[in-house]
Amino acid sequence: MKIPFLDLKLQYQLIKEEVEKKIEELLATQQFILGEEGKKLEEELADFCQVKFAVGVSSGTDALLISMMALDFQPGEAILTTPFTFIATGGSPARLGLKVVFADIDPQSFNLDPDSVEEVLAERQRKERIRALIPVHLFGQMVEMDPIMELARKYDLNLIEDAAQAIGAEYPGKEGILKAGASGDAGVLSFFPSKNLGGAGDGGMVLTNSHQLRERLIALRNHGSQQRYLHAWLGGNFRLDEIQAAVLRIKLKYLSQWIKERQEKAAYYTQLFQDSKLAEEGIVIAPPAQYENKNIVNFHTYHQYVVRVQQRDELRQYLLEKGVATAIYYPIPLHLQPCFQYLGYKKGDFPCAEKASSEVLALPIYPEIPASHQEYVVDQIKEFYWG
Repeated sequence: MKIPFLDLKLQYQLIKEEVEKKIEELLATQQFILGEEGKKLEEELADFCQVKFAVGVSSGTDALLISMMALDFQPGEAILTTPFTFIATGGSPARLGLKVVFADIDPQSFNLDPDSVEEVLAERQRKERIRALIPVHLFGQMVEMDPIMELARKYDLNLIEDAAQAIGAEYPGKEGILKAGASGDAGVLSFFPSKNLGGAGDGGMVLTNSHQLRERLIALRNHGSQQRYLHAWLGGNFRLDEIQAAVLRIKLKYLSQWIKERQEKAAYYTQLFQDSKLAEEGIVIAPPAQYENKNIVNFHTYHQYVVRVQQRDELRQYLLEKGVATAIYYPIPLHLQPCFQYLGYKKGDFPCAEKASSEVLALPIYPEIPASHQEYVVDQIKEFYWG
């Protein structure tokens, strides 16, 4: 049996006629930049994510970059984030001349650990100007936001939520349900094709409740211009094109249903691991949908279904030989990456992140994956460990 890690062709069959019709209409207009599709997508996503404004940009990475530009971060200032994330989270601030400071992760959720954040802030804030927190809602589950927001207020920090993997995720905060990307100064989305809401290429979005920040973002994505050939700031070409916006508008109509189906597929995986005794024996640790020790339930959208396993690399090779594609997010944490060697971190500085990097394995999950494929995956994992 051949089981792909992700099969977007199945999703495309559902929306093929709508997409092709809309693209033909766009080709006829020849309006590809900053048109009506982009404006409507911004309005619809702002409503979906429960924020006042959304500004379309060229990628999730550019969304991070332009958010920090709009907040006027200065070279030499620092941001604090997780080492267990995609390179863009640390690379974007570094490109602006900002210092990147890390804190460790929660071993259950893989998200930034508020206790570790507080320890780092208490130690580092005396030595350098930490300007912002960038929590990453990893794999589709939100960071524990109440303490993160409290720390941002306590230390007078900007808050940028990296929600590139978590559109539609929710967090039950003290003051009500919070949507991913809606609680900080800015929230960042990615529309890379493999995301739960993916385009037909690159694309991203910045969410905000600030009218002033929105106006600056709109200018910065177009070379800092609010009036043609008059540039208030140095910006860039960070625009979201109309074809991407049109495709995303069509997919957005299905997103809630797709998330529900991902949750069902994830629940089935978890049940299979329980029934097989792999979970009971601690051989496979399934991704929790809650912080059990803190009694905080999260709305997990399962962008990825990531398990913790022993003999991870050997298991992955075995599954590949059996026709099962998997992925590793992330084999080397950011503080040990060669490009961040200058920061002076060393192995052992963030043990939870380092342990996760050696144990995590993402299994195939998407709304259309057949139950028989999931059963085959779990059977092969059981075969690897127990023969």
